[in-house]
Amino acid sequence: MVSTLSLSLVFLHLALQSFCYGECAFNIFRYPLTRVERKYASISENERLRLKEDTRDMFYFGYDSYMKYAYPKDELNPIYCSGRGPDYDNPLLGALLSAHLLIQDENKPFGDLEPEWYDGELLEMASDLASRFLPAFDNSKTGLPYPRVNLREGVPEGSRTDTCTAGAGSLLVEFGVLSRLIGDPVYEMSARRANKVLWKLRNSKTGLLGNVVDVNTGKWVGELSGVGAGLDSFYEYLLKAYILFGHPEDFSMFNETYTLIKQYMRRGRPHCNSGSGDHPLYVNVDMKNGGTQTTWIDSLQAAFAGIQVLAGDMEEAICTHALYYTIWRKYGVLPERFNWQRISPDVMFYPLRPEFVESTYLLYQATRNPFYLHVGRDILTSLNNLTKAQCGYATIHSVLDMTLEDRMESFFLSETCKYLYLLFDVDNPVNLNSQRYMFTTEGHILPLAPWLRQQTWDTDLFSSVDPVMQANISQANPWENCSLSSQRETTPGVYLERVSGVNTSAAQSETRPHGGSGSDQPGCYCRPHSN
Repeated sequence: MVSTLSLSLVFLHLALQSFCYGECAFNIFRYPLTRVERKYASISENERLRLKEDTRDMFYFGYDSYMKYAYPKDELNPIYCSGRGPDYDNPLLGALLSAHLLIQDENKPFGDLEPEWYDGELLEMASDLASRFLPAFDNSKTGLPYPRVNLREGVPEGSRTDTCTAGAGSLLVEFGVLSRLIGDPVYEMSARRANKVLWKLRNSKTGLLGNVVDVNTGKWVGELSGVGAGLDSFYEYLLKAYILFGHPEDFSMFNETYTLIKQYMRRGRPHCNSGSGDHPLYVNVDMKNGGTQTTWIDSLQAAFAGIQVLAGDMEEAICTHALYYTIWRKYGVLPERFNWQRISPDVMFYPLRPEFVESTYLLYQATRNPFYLHVGRDILTSLNNLTKAQCGYATIHSVLDMTLEDRMESFFLSETCKYLYLLFDVDNPVNLNSQRYMFTTEGHILPLAPWLRQQTWDTDLFSSVDPVMQANISQANPWENCSLSSQRETTPGVYLERVSGVNTSAAQSETRPHGGSGSDQPGCYCRPHSN
């Protein structure tokens, strides 16, 4: 099985060297070092600075090319130097909230970002945009949001009703922050209600969720359960919502979900760094029984190591990351899907995704192991050598022959380059104050501040789903009232005491930034889209 990827054992050994928080740290003064240890055990300061500048150059080459050849269209065609996508602005809610909060930060860690004329306009835009998303919830028969909404007219007539779990259940962070900024609970409560509906729709025997659900019937269209496409950010936002807002219910839901993931999806030897057997990995399973459903893993699953870092399950995070680094080393990039049984790609393209870079960055922040700087260097080298085109960086069409597609996805600049630069820029304010910030699933920075853990409304405001919605949910899942805990014992699998980000006491800002007037199956990883 995966044991044929024996190189992962070498990378795992190196990555674990400086785990244990100093108790079993790698001793750089021990001699003689092996050849692999000499390569990965350190990196010079000059090399780190060079990598930081090279990453900056990569970003600005892509950004300047986008502004010159593609703006205001959505994306850049880096081979033929043109734009693609509609030529109107479609601002992201998280970006607007993040920019507003950074401008309003009295500590000004990034310098004075506030224009003289600024009076909360970005927050007003965020509020306006979110209000245009609400019809996606209001028109649903279950409380789950429609996957698409027209920002002028609401949900289009005849709109598709199937949405991925990640799309329906990854709105709580942004909606919760917005509700607290403007004093209007409707956004947070809409997102929480959607999460509760998904929770009620879990399989009664396994407790697992599927990856695609019908928002009107509440029935599962896709019954694949995994940690990658279609589900990934749902798990992520259960944990991040708890870190931000402190609601025990979010933590409890994440804890139980993480326990079930390990119970049903984890394959390989029981312990990452000891014992015999195959290298551990998380596979896609059938939500009804936990049986293996596919023999592939997808590139979005590389982000799961980052979630494990936030959860404090460091050895598992290191182990998960080592597998994806092995695949990266084999091809120079990550294929969209990799068949762990045949040890070959199932879906060949690589669209410059950020997930593996993000996990590499978070693991370096948690361990300070120079091994991850070497991983970052390999990523940077591959991107420059394999994807650089005349006017930017191109999607790799096939990892087998390295042919290119004429498309640079927007997340390349906003996430891939960002995490790679932060990996090398150890003196960046985000890194120096890492206990004060958290990233959204789209890579936007939000503060960890006490005011986010305060609220003036009842969290049960929307807890009672209206009778029509409840009837639809019950019809879709007649066993939703059964107690899963009565069928099995669950043991919390996370260790948040290791996560510096959970301790919000270090956050210095005690006041809420002013908010104007208060009152298809895997491959789908989405938010409510606009037409």
